[in-house]
Amino acid sequence: MDAATFRQYAHEVVNMMADYLQNIEQYPVKAQVKPGKILAQLPPNAPMQPENMAQILADFTQIIMPGITHWQHPKFFAYFPANSSYPSLLAEMLTATLAAQCMLWDTSPAAAELEERMLDWLKQLTGLPQSWHGVIYDGASTATLSALLMARERHTHFTTNANGLHQAPQFRVYTSAEAHSSVEKAAKMAGIGQKNVVKIPTDEQFRLNPIALQAAIQSDLEQQLTPLCVVATLGTTGCTAIDSLPDITPICNKFNLWLHVDAAYAGTVLLLPDYRWMIQGIEQADSYVFNPHKWMFTNFDCSAFYVKDKQTLLQTFTVLPEYLKTQWQNGVNNYADWGPQLGRRFRALKLWFVLRSYGAQQLQNTVRHHLTLARQLAQEMQQTPWIEILAPVTLNLICFRAVPPQLAGNQTALNNFNATFMANLNQTGKLYLSHTKLRGNYSLRMVTGQTRLTERHLTEAWQQIQETYAHTLAELA
Repeated sequence: MDAATFRQYAHEVVNMMADYLQNIEQYPVKAQVKPGKILAQLPPNAPMQPENMAQILADFTQIIMPGITHWQHPKFFAYFPANSSYPSLLAEMLTATLAAQCMLWDTSPAAAELEERMLDWLKQLTGLPQSWHGVIYDGASTATLSALLMARERHTHFTTNANGLHQAPQFRVYTSAEAHSSVEKAAKMAGIGQKNVVKIPTDEQFRLNPIALQAAIQSDLEQQLTPLCVVATLGTTGCTAIDSLPDITPICNKFNLWLHVDAAYAGTVLLLPDYRWMIQGIEQADSYVFNPHKWMFTNFDCSAFYVKDKQTLLQTFTVLPEYLKTQWQNGVNNYADWGPQLGRRFRALKLWFVLRSYGAQQLQNTVRHHLTLARQLAQEMQQTPWIEILAPVTLNLICFRAVPPQLAGNQTALNNFNATFMANLNQTGKLYLSHTKLRGNYSLRMVTGQTRLTERHLTEAWQQIQETYAHTLAELA
């Protein structure tokens, strides 16, 4: 492909992108295909000769698009959003064009220095300690892994990095029973072991119980085990519970434990000063993560990881072969030394575009609008006799289930009914919900955080929920 042909198809692709987002509501939110349908349409062997771009784009429309779940659809209420926006898309196009590998300051000075400044902006916008140091990762899972590795190395004075784990103690990591699975995965990868992740029971609001935490730590010490780290969550995946940092930080201080704070989703709400009660005591934490690629309208992937002690981070990860040495080794940020990956995308560019294009006030207004929509819908549900809300609506996630009168009190029957209810909802293609289990109860999760969400979309979704409940109830009869 030459430059002229590229220009021709680039214009065509941009038009496709704009048309897609403008007309996204014409698509079913969740892909309505059966397993194997897309695979069956793809040739088993790669082509030996060049193929025409017009045909490739036609196949994209005819083969790929039917198998896409449309995360940018305003009625995507499942999981936490992976929000996008027009300014973020423009930056992603430029990032792909530059195709820079931003591992060192030398390999793109602008990328390194823009990343440093964007992380400063995020600290200012969300009320984080200004003395902290930040880096942009691909996701919060990498941040949790990094936090556990840093905790491990600080405890062993960096000997496990040098010598391996054969002489290391049996470490223990503590987190809420509602915490994200990335904590267990990180423990596996860090050599700590999944069985050494201690899941602490939660209180009536699904928050980590600090009394149970202290008891678990003391019990481990009595058994000659080695408490290492606590992972607190601000906005759990299941129900957006907010662990109480003022109750957790004294325990971490008492036992000299690393405290990592996972605010992957909820961190964006800190744009609103009246929600910063969530981070009271955050200055006593050792590391913190939140994802602008969830609720701050910045394309995946873009995860902001902060640490109190930069030297522990650098000593944990730095490996300096001759081919990575440069004349600017000191006095600059070589972000390859700040985490597991050597290769790094230019993620800061889309964050720069978003923060400048929206401005802090518009970001705040949009986030507050999403919170308001969730509260309004929750109030409507509370007045509906066949709906039960299963967790406090702390942010913009509603956890609910249908309770047909004839099934009340029968948990197994209610769980089965709600699984069918949600499947029927998603099969309509008119909205998309996900689920969790809260104290054994099957709960539908509905997140009002999509970039293009309006009150109309929520009204239509609520109507669909009511209609589908009636149909599912009729099936039960």
